[in-house]
Amino acid sequence: MDKRQFLGAALAAAAVPTFAQDRAARRQGPALLTVTGAGVRANRGPFDPVRDQMMGKQKLTFTQAHAFDFRALTGLRAHSIQPTLEYDGKPHRLRGPLLGDVLRAAGVTATTGQLAMRAIDGYAPTIPIAEALRQRFIVATHLDGEPMALGGLGPLWAVFDADRFPESAAKPVDQRFAQCPWGLYHVDVQAG
Repeated sequence: MDKRQFLGAALAAAAVPTFAQDRAARRQGPALLTVTGAGVRANRGPFDPVRDQMMGKQKLTFTQAHAFDFRALTGLRAHSIQPTLEYDGKPHRLRGPLLGDVLRAAGVTATTGQLAMRAIDGYAPTIPIAEALRQRFIVATHLDGEPMALGGLGPLWAVFDADRFPESAAKPVDQRFAQCPWGLYHVDVQAG
């Protein structure tokens, strides 16, 4: 091997760790949201009975999934809403990407069918995809400017601005968010 070949090989070898570090930097944290079902472009393996304990206890299984960490979710364009919340009867600012943008980032293009959105406590309302898009659901990551904590409403909350839609605004505030699981960790896309 001559000097030029050696230097070329050394430079190529040095670039490999940088490429690997760039990929690792994009996935710094653990998955907070897993999207499964129809049309999902996988970025993780199938259900794992060891790593996916909570999913297993809630009788979930899948062959392919797209996982998002906090950085991936907050890297999507954020939208803000300010619904009146049932917990204190006051408007609060919620911020996060549109659920539709999260689905598209996971490879889902469907506008028909259903979404089963599951919270960590097992609560899993099902909503038509078209309704979630029409109501501009967000995957809230922040409440009043602060990241939402596990043990509160977070770290993720699938929610819409119920005050802006007559059919929900007409309901008592404690009945407006039945389709909005806080502590969201899984969305299953069901074909229409």
